[in-house]
Amino acid sequence: MFDRWLNVFESFGWRDAIEVLLLTLAVYGALRLLGRTRSAGLVRGLSLLVVIVFLVAQTIVAALDLTVVGKVLDYLFTTGVLALVIIFQPELRRGLLVLGRYPLLRAFAPARSHPIADTLADAATLLSRQGIGALIVIEREESLDALVETGTRLDAELSVPLLHSVFFKNNPLHDGAVIVQRSRLLAAGCQLPLGAPSELTPHQHGMRHRAAQGVSEETDALVLVVSEETGRISIVFEGKLEAVDRERVSRRMAECLAARPTVPPARKSLVMAALPKRDPTYPRDDK
Repeated sequence: MFDRWLNVFESFGWRDAIEVLLLTLAVYGALRLLGRTRSAGLVRGLSLLVVIVFLVAQTIVAALDLTVVGKVLDYLFTTGVLALVIIFQPELRRGLLVLGRYPLLRAFAPARSHPIADTLADAATLLSRQGIGALIVIEREESLDALVETGTRLDAELSVPLLHSVFFKNNPLHDGAVIVQRSRLLAAGCQLPLGAPSELTPHQHGMRHRAAQGVSEETDALVLVVSEETGRISIVFEGKLEAVDRERVSRRMAECLAARPTVPPARKSLVMAALPKRDPTYPRDDK
């Protein structure tokens, strides 16, 4: 038996060392990946136990030349790995999501999302289903400080519950627009310049859509509108109003936010400069 063990170690060459190193790195990477999930301790412990038992068993099989037992262990190991994948499928999914956030991997697949697109899309979908109107202006290159001054400054972290509470019908700020800058909700209850009725905003659209078109024509801002009566979600970009399905809101907003502005940033809007301070009689009707 001692001679068999000696033969195993004597036959260990540099290629075997490379294979062991590669396998070690693969196992280490898998454990690091799974270590970022909520069940990290259980997953790593069970995985290490399976790997150690398999390696010890294979070493014994190779030393004693137990061919049949080796084949059985190979089948058992394959079955065990498959069972682990099925049992810990949620943890593996979370680990892969974490892996996808690494900058090196993201460089090969440019992200089509925007940091606030998903939040705004989720909020718009929730408001649409509940029949709550909304008017959200997202600042891009051109400053919207003139619009912020017409409302109530909040400067809060953007979130779905916050947007839902602002546009709730009993909230005194729900009539106007909210101004979003990056991931901050700067102000609520803001007044916007009304756009002239046109083919883009037919008569069946209310004040929210006209206001959205007006600010989009005067600035490079992106505007998200939710109709209170129909629940329809619309995006107004560069003066063009576009109705968007709920499933496409996030992707379409990300495309608009990533687009290069065609409006000179230094342009000053005469309409926005002439905006009055917040008026409690701001139009409420919307269709």
